[in-house]
Amino acid sequence: MSIEALIKKAAAEAVTALYGTAPAEQQIQLQKTKKEYEGHLTLVVFPFLKLSRKRPDETAAEIGAWLAEHCPAVAKFNAVGGFLNLCIAPETWTRLLAGIDTQERYGIVPVTDGAPLVMVEYSSPNTNKPLHLGHVRNNLLGWALAGVLEASGNRVVKTNIVNDRGIHICKSMLAWQKYGNGETPQSSGKKGDHLIGDYYVAFDKHYREEVAQLKAQYMAEGMEEEAATEQAKADAPLIKEAHEMLVKWEQGDEEVRALWRKMNEWVYAGFDETYKALGVGFDKIYYESDTYLVGKRMVEEGLAKGIFFKKEDGSVWADLTGKGLDHKLLLRADGTSVYMTQDIGTAALRFEDFPIDKMVYVVGNEQNYHFQVLSILLDELGFKWGKDLVHFSYGMVELPNGKMKSREGTVVDADDLIAGMIAQARATVEEAGKFADMDEKERAEVARIVGLGALKYFLLKVDARKNMLFNPEESIDFNGNTGPFIQYTHARIRSILRKAADAGIALPEESIEAALAGVDYAEKEISLVQHVAEFAAVVRQAGADYAPALVANYCYELVKEYNQFYHDFSILREEDEKKRLLRLVISRNVAKVLRLGMGMLGIEMPERM
Repeated sequence: MSIEALIKKAAAEAVTALYGTAPAEQQIQLQKTKKEYEGHLTLVVFPFLKLSRKRPDETAAEIGAWLAEHCPAVAKFNAVGGFLNLCIAPETWTRLLAGIDTQERYGIVPVTDGAPLVMVEYSSPNTNKPLHLGHVRNNLLGWALAGVLEASGNRVVKTNIVNDRGIHICKSMLAWQKYGNGETPQSSGKKGDHLIGDYYVAFDKHYREEVAQLKAQYMAEGMEEEAATEQAKADAPLIKEAHEMLVKWEQGDEEVRALWRKMNEWVYAGFDETYKALGVGFDKIYYESDTYLVGKRMVEEGLAKGIFFKKEDGSVWADLTGKGLDHKLLLRADGTSVYMTQDIGTAALRFEDFPIDKMVYVVGNEQNYHFQVLSILLDELGFKWGKDLVHFSYGMVELPNGKMKSREGTVVDADDLIAGMIAQARATVEEAGKFADMDEKERAEVARIVGLGALKYFLLKVDARKNMLFNPEESIDFNGNTGPFIQYTHARIRSILRKAADAGIALPEESIEAALAGVDYAEKEISLVQHVAEFAAVVRQAGADYAPALVANYCYELVKEYNQFYHDFSILREEDEKKRLLRLVISRNVAKVLRLGMGMLGIEMPERM
């Protein structure tokens, strides 16, 4: 039982014994004592005044006296108005620390067979271009959210929906046919996703040239500029050919389909390299080419049941005016599907594959309305989790101008970003002199861990709902709220523990409580134990709130506290054997909790730096 739970139970007993009525659970409010007062935990007394019929200070004093007499965990107390500040007995902290020390995965809730099944969708790339900075934030948020949800006791399925069909895919295919001369990833030495992205850019370049020529022609013939522009965009031969290719694809033309499969395989191989470098993955990948027909069928079934309606032009719509929204298009007049239709189809396939209890979509905030509508439609179509689907909405991320130049100058390429972060980490670690006794293999590995740790932590520490500016140089700093600061502290603790082992200072694997019996705690040591103990509650809260940032910032606050302790207290040079053991056990558990917390965010922790 945690100290908080122990004190709450004792407080309930105290109120019942003193005033004859048991308090409601929500009346017992416990918080950390403010630094300006003596104590570790503070009980808020105001909710008990109706029961005591006494002044706040009298009530606090009475409850404090009862606790000091009947609860061994309470060493002493002081009452300040309606607040009862409690000083926890040293042996209680020792018992708590010993309990944490015996749990290899302290704070992580074991996942049982009957736990809720949560599916988390993230990434959602198009197969016409490589992943970019926005995808990086999306993937890191999705992976971290899945980690937090699993750590708080849920079964989790990580999934991806690949947008592998549509006019944008045909543009890359057509450009490769026209300008590629049979180029492949192997012949060009390029990753497949970058190669296809180059042809998407090439299509746009040639299309713009055609539009400009036609526009000039139409204006010379007397057409107004705006009308000439729109007409030129529609008449350009390239866009017409792309639409013809799309029609052939939808009709199952084998030549077009074969080209589509070949080019998509190149892209998937490139994506896999990027995902591996980022340290993310999926349990199941769905493809829009498999789901859009399912969505069409479900919309048609909904139309037959009267859930949807058809307009005179043959298009199918959902009437959401009764829910304060508008009419939503589901099938165009020509029978083709829209994104909403495809998402309905994807949901149907997923529900066939997994008994989902909760569906979480990690998608940018520009799609807030889309998911509001999707939730309503899925509910009306009978999906039990539809009404309660979660849109994990996040803001955009940008880099300062001039940082990490991208291939196209406007979109920050994910591969460039990853490579740039690792190179920058290597230079920073080298400059700090932390590579002195490492061989090349270890230097490269530490640079990778630190570079990716800096990137991941900087993107994850911010409330996901906010837009943010990612500054690579600021993220790779061994001071402040950064990944490398946390990683370096972990490596420092691991170094201390190795030195202790080398010096023959053995930490007992069992009976920590007996070994520390009677040890005299400093307030900073108590504060650290208290902070480590809070990890379990932080994990639960992060899972309940879908908030990986809570875990990230907890790790930073813990590291900040530990470094103050490290500055103020000797560890290995402490002559008092019990004090030295206490500080080593605290250090070991700080490192453990950091490894667990950062690990669930997808951030590796180096053993040395």
